[in-house]
Amino acid sequence: MKTTPQIKREARQLYRLCVVNGFLNEDRARHVVRRILQEKQRSYLKLLSQFKRWVRLEVSAHTAEVETAAPIPADLRSSVHARLTKAYGRELSMQFAVKPALIGGMRIRVGNDVYDGTLLSGLTSLEKRFGITATNGSRGELRSPSGP
Repeated sequence: MKTTPQIKREARQLYRLCVVNGFLNEDRARHVVRRILQEKQRSYLKLLSQFKRWVRLEVSAHTAEVETAAPIPADLRSSVHARLTKAYGRELSMQFAVKPALIGGMRIRVGNDVYDGTLLSGLTSLEKRFGITATNGSRGELRSPSGP
């Protein structure tokens, strides 16, 4: 039986075989998955799970998720894309989403990096700084720590 460190090592090696010129080659990744499924060696499901983890990390590192409270014009989208590409030094896949709950501003996530300039995050940090807490699990009625 293969141990977890062995499986992780094999998955990392298989992932590295799928990287060409610093980018994940989707055809190679599909081929690796097909081969693993055909051979069905011992612990192949764990191996697939670890390989999937490596692929997911790679995809998220090359994807920028931009959330705004309202739709943004095309020129602003292209400006955000250009600045993120310049900052990260590689081409990024862009995903834009509208989330009215953010109230205003923009939240950008690239891999594990999050840039949050929304009004919602600003209000949440003010709540924490002033010690305001929600009662009964709802945000409708706020109460200060000193009482009503």
